[in-house]
Amino acid sequence: MNAKVLHEPTLSTLLMIEKAIIDADDYYTRTQLWKSLPRRMQYQTFKRALEYLEASGKIAFNSTHIIYTGVNNSKLEAMIKSSVKI
Repeated sequence: MNAKVLHEPTLSTLLMIEKAIIDADDYYTRTQLWKSLPRRMQYQTFKRALEYLEASGKIAFNSTHIIYTGVNNSKLEAMIKSSVKI
């Protein structure tokens, strides 16, 4: 049974979340990111926004953290350069 979606994120909400992830000094957990946003929103809307960003290939999740994988991510480039090639 699918839960009814009450609120869909707007473009400004998606951009705000994406900017918060990009500007972060460290990778956030979902709760840390949600609490750090400059504008409050329902958690259900926030989760929908993360689902969209993940489906569009802009973010990825490891066990606890959100990692920005979009274009021009200096943190991701540094991680790739320092990784061990197999």
